[in-house]
Amino acid sequence: MEEISKSFKENVIRFDRDLGVNRSCDVVSRDYLIGGRRARLWVIDGYGKDETLERMGAFWLSLKPEDVKDLTEMQEFLDRFITFSESNVSTDPADIITSVLLGKTLLLVDGLSGGALIDAKNYPSRGVEEPTSGKVLRGSHDGFTEAVVPNMALLRRRIRDPHLTMEGHKVGTRSHTDAVLCYLDDKVNPVLLSEIRNKLNSITAKSLSMSQESVAEAIRPKQWYNPFPKVRYTERPDTAAASIMEGSIVLMVDNSPSVMLLPTTFFDFSQEANEFYFPPLIGTYLRFLRIIVFLISLLITPAWYLFVSEPGRLPGGLEFLSSPEPASLSLLWQLLVVEFLIDVLKLASLNTPDSLSSSFSMLGALILGDFAVQAGWLGPEVLVYMAFVSVAGFAQPSYELGYTFKLLRVALLIITALFDIWGFVLGVAGIFLLLATTKPMVGKGYLYPLVPFNGKALRRLLIREPISRDNT
Repeated sequence: MEEISKSFKENVIRFDRDLGVNRSCDVVSRDYLIGGRRARLWVIDGYGKDETLERMGAFWLSLKPEDVKDLTEMQEFLDRFITFSESNVSTDPADIITSVLLGKTLLLVDGLSGGALIDAKNYPSRGVEEPTSGKVLRGSHDGFTEAVVPNMALLRRRIRDPHLTMEGHKVGTRSHTDAVLCYLDDKVNPVLLSEIRNKLNSITAKSLSMSQESVAEAIRPKQWYNPFPKVRYTERPDTAAASIMEGSIVLMVDNSPSVMLLPTTFFDFSQEANEFYFPPLIGTYLRFLRIIVFLISLLITPAWYLFVSEPGRLPGGLEFLSSPEPASLSLLWQLLVVEFLIDVLKLASLNTPDSLSSSFSMLGALILGDFAVQAGWLGPEVLVYMAFVSVAGFAQPSYELGYTFKLLRVALLIITALFDIWGFVLGVAGIFLLLATTKPMVGKGYLYPLVPFNGKALRRLLIREPISRDNT
């Protein structure tokens, strides 16, 4: 391993060059005279805590030559004159440069070997307000932020157990992004932990600019054709803490307020935080309601198209469903057009300024509703079914699973239009086959605890059990 030079002047020239002093306006350097010795400090503007650095600098300037005349190692200087608790000494130039770019302050003193790295940083961060997704009527209303340090503190506040482990990693060959594995070392599955750790360490991407999504794409199985999500995300500290208490692993990635819950199975998406802030019976009802709504949202438009495409397929009591009003577009194209128009409205709403959101909502409702029906482009029945599908998409917290159901619904609708009832049957069978062949990121299987079967675990996923020693 390369070590920094014994010459103070050579080190100053090297770190000025490598850190970009006079090249980058946010790299700040300052010369000191500490006990008659030359010293230099480097810090990234916006990271360093001004009050802490000013106090330490004032203390160093007050030192006399006899206070430092016998010192030869930076570790001795650190032990005697650096009061900040999060400090260490390094002699590796690459480690020193990376540490400064991560927010630490570097101090070199003439005649002392090594550089002192002082972790007196203060990341720019927003407050821990409740996330916009996953809101609850009762319970805590805090949420994760884009910095991992306060996120770890939010978990420590809930799990005051010495077995709670925060394992730090640096990911990305150029970005050196912070990633933290959070788990209980006496309850986690060591095989899963080792597998996740190896996947993180084997990432060869240069930069993780998309935070947790970049990590997920780098370590998940290569099934580009499979839309089912391999990871469950949450911005709620209580949800993450409960998962850790049950033996799961939480993966935090710097610059993202969402954390990854591992391992993830398909049935995990049936749970939501609101269920645990209500009594068990109400929580179970909400869970089953969510499951039923999603099954209906997946099958409702293909099944309706199948029944109304030919007369006489519906029972007598449901014949009113078999006569949609005529429109300029065929029934298949009406359903497909509305599917895509809903997504266009969602994308447009993300880019609409808040001051214009009300006007945009009214305009979208008029165009997609009243005007389209009066112009004869769309039938009112189509809008009713698609309105139900849109509302059902917001009944569960996973955006990824919602879009998965949308793509599968569109594919099932097209294959039903092509091959009639056999297309519908084969499409449903294909969806279950795709689900069964989905590879999880880690764990026993994507359909666990159904495959392999574990009755107790499956019951706990489907039924909201009372809080107990083994159910957090």
